[in-house]
Amino acid sequence: MTSPAILTWPEADGPRSARWRSEAVVPPPKRVVVADDRTTADSAYRLACEGTGLLWHGDFQNARQLLQAVTRRLERKPRKAGATPLDAFNLHRQAQSQRARTLGMILIPLDADYGIPLRRAPDVRQTCTEVYGPATGDASVVSLRELLGLIGAHEWRKKGVEIPALGERIYPHYGVFSPVRGEYIDLVARTPLPSLDSAFDVGTGTGVLAVLLAKRGVKQIVATDQDARALACARDNLARLGYAQQVEVVQADLFPDARAPLVVCNPPWVPARPASPLEHAVYDPDSRMLLGFLNGLADHLTPGGEGWLIISDFAEHLGLRTREWLLAAIDNAGLTVAGREDIRPRHPKANDKSDPLYAARAAEATSLWRLKAR
Repeated sequence: MTSPAILTWPEADGPRSARWRSEAVVPPPKRVVVADDRTTADSAYRLACEGTGLLWHGDFQNARQLLQAVTRRLERKPRKAGATPLDAFNLHRQAQSQRARTLGMILIPLDADYGIPLRRAPDVRQTCTEVYGPATGDASVVSLRELLGLIGAHEWRKKGVEIPALGERIYPHYGVFSPVRGEYIDLVARTPLPSLDSAFDVGTGTGVLAVLLAKRGVKQIVATDQDARALACARDNLARLGYAQQVEVVQADLFPDARAPLVVCNPPWVPARPASPLEHAVYDPDSRMLLGFLNGLADHLTPGGEGWLIISDFAEHLGLRTREWLLAAIDNAGLTVAGREDIRPRHPKANDKSDPLYAARAAEATSLWRLKAR
């Protein structure tokens, strides 16, 4: 167990310290000043760009307005244009990283019970408990940006995400990829099942695909994940929807120790390094999960069984991967392609020409590859 990071800042009666919280594992700012309702947006923006943290002592709602004002100033900065889609992607990631660092400099104190000791502050004690675990009795400090992310995730967890293919809602937990993009779910809903006996859902996340397979009549399903939050989230959703007896949720790195006539996997689509733990659902460094699934699939299929690889070609349009590379990886794993179902994206960014990655998003297609062992 590593000791928690400590944030130190000056007060009129001497230096103060508190535990630093960051789900993205960002180190605390080295320099911190106290800020309040008198702090101007221009001053906050300048300090944040310099890497100075602003520990808020004023009205909570004013802190939110200050964050919005700093965001507007960041958006005024002209974007660099990439000569190629790959250049555009790298510049986009660089800008995202700089934006996150700057906006993360507005800081909020938390009492020992996760209460916020500021005027007009919301009650976030349940929200923080869901993410950080039970209060440990230590005062702490968190970035306002992260705290608002926790609040937003708590609302998703309460309200859920409507899944048309299910006719049900799925309730994502903080840090678990939310099924707001339904294309991959629609692919699984419409592709003919090779068997109703059993299936594996590898990297289950919220459990949405396991629920869908159960609803389609698959008698026994094993859903795997290696993330504790995903496992808890999947179990919660399966229990809510009445499929807990039909679906077993187990902690595993990819496959359970068995075989099935259907193995489904929707790995992260972009072969790049995630900037935070929360990005692991999108970014797959060196295509590790994708290759792990392909290389282990034949050993986990029953004779005549199918592996369903659900993956977007977004990385191909960015120049991060080629179709030839994917086909070679499938072949090298001792697999053949039995068929493929494609679907076009419906999310708003696919039509947003101001998006720096618009060209790749507009050309994107998500595919369900039906794979069999040779």
